[in-house]
Amino acid sequence: MLQPKKVKFRRHHKGKMKVNAQRGTSIAFGSFALKTLETSWIDGRQIESARIAITREMQRQGKLWVRIFPDKPITKKPAEVRMGKGKGDPETFVARVTPGRIMFEIDGVPFDKAQEALRLGAQKLPVKTKFIVRRDYDFNN
Repeated sequence: MLQPKKVKFRRHHKGKMKVNAQRGTSIAFGSFALKTLETSWIDGRQIESARIAITREMQRQGKLWVRIFPDKPITKKPAEVRMGKGKGDPETFVARVTPGRIMFEIDGVPFDKAQEALRLGAQKLPVKTKFIVRRDYDFNN
């Protein structure tokens, strides 16, 4: 499961995610990518299950880049605990994604195989996504 090796502060505020993504919005490494259309927190387990689904469909051909990392700690208090007594203990880590953010990129596989792999990966995620292709991709090869 993805999580940081070390954090400066154990607990974070919830925060607000109002605007579209400012960075990480264009394809940088591969030829095909999965772009989010919604705002959400994506858990490290969800990222990992999407990564496994994509690599399994690609049959370990080509290369996959994961462009998001869960670095925000989410806390939870145990069941049936009274109010007060401070914030709960960190339970999991999430990645904040806003519309336009590239989550996964792949390269080295044909167009139809890439589209199917990213479709299967998108089913594991709690957001609506879009399959995009690099602008200078050659469909003839």
